[in-house]
Amino acid sequence: ANTIRMISNGDLSVLDPLMSSADVTRNAAFMVFDTLYGVDGTFQPQFQMLAGHAVENDGLQWRLTLRDGLRFHDGEPVLARDAVASLKRWGQKDTFGALLMAATDELAAEGDKDIVFRLNRRFPRLPDALAKPLAYLPVIMPERLARTPRAERIREPIGSGPFRLESFEPGTRMAFAANPSYWRDGLPRIEALEVVGFPDS
Repeated sequence: ANTIRMISNGDLSVLDPLMSSADVTRNAAFMVFDTLYGVDGTFQPQFQMLAGHAVENDGLQWRLTLRDGLRFHDGEPVLARDAVASLKRWGQKDTFGALLMAATDELAAEGDKDIVFRLNRRFPRLPDALAKPLAYLPVIMPERLARTPRAERIREPIGSGPFRLESFEPGTRMAFAANPSYWRDGLPRIEALEVVGFPDS
């Protein structure tokens, strides 16, 4: 009763959001993964996975602090080192990410919660870069997946986003189920999403 079934605008063949700019890949990524910032209804960046940030040293250092309780779909906690590895991989692929990385002397994890950008010049649009809603997405994944070489696809889409991928049959069906640890006030009204392939164009 709480499942949405839909037909996508295309066949999902690539699960890695840094290996395809297709809308269907991006949409699936938003189901599975989360980002440090998100955009609101006016496309302004807002904290998403973050409890807050501090801009220090006259704009040359940004300290981003993860909020409590973040967990990946495999049950592991989201740590600052996961975010650092994910953003470094993203910065090798995305144009906005490359601009941010060119302005960054060091991107490091300090403890489990703090992600620190030490910049060589001011980059006031850092939140905009990390909130971009278009391909390629600056999603956060476990460090072990984020260390996948840029030319290779990740094979298991594990994120901390609102839904987890339950099954995937290319061209036929993919199914998502709500991620209980994402929804702080109980599961959403829609607990599952099923995307069905449509063979006739």
